[in-house]
Amino acid sequence: MTTWDRAFDIALAAARQAWEDSGDVPVGAVVLNPDGQVLAIGANQRELTGDPTAHAEIVALRRAVAVSAQRSGRLQDWRLDGCTLVVTLEPCAMCAGAAVAARLARLVYGPLDPKAGAVASLFDVVRDPRLPHRLDVRGGFRQADCAALLTEFFAAQRSGSASPRGDNPPRG
Repeated sequence: MTTWDRAFDIALAAARQAWEDSGDVPVGAVVLNPDGQVLAIGANQRELTGDPTAHAEIVALRRAVAVSAQRSGRLQDWRLDGCTLVVTLEPCAMCAGAAVAARLARLVYGPLDPKAGAVASLFDVVRDPRLPHRLDVRGGFRQADCAALLTEFFAAQRSGSASPRGDNPPRG
């Protein structure tokens, strides 16, 4: 099992938990430090928090910066040099921009998002030569597993069951 496989297992579990807890779209993200160790985990929290910016990637990046700063003693350091962001869906423009701003080394994601993807589908924010930083990008990883969870979620939404348990949790 590769480091990315383990990270995708964690991200998929976080995504499913977000769906179960608050009915949010099940997207999960993990930030790995340069040694491949988990630095932070995030999942969509828009429904839970009422925050439109609470995408899985943003949650994970915020947590990673906090952990990294605490470990280094540099409380104002927002850079995640050498880190990898693993996410269960191609990031949107906001999240792709945040990945660039955080100075990540690498982005590894699952399936493409033809409606909002900003890494390959609609735009390529993370490799735009006009920006001061570009990432190594690996797409399509664990695509079937990630897509299956999203398909299950949207099928449940259409049938009126907001959670994988069949109940309807409170919406935030």
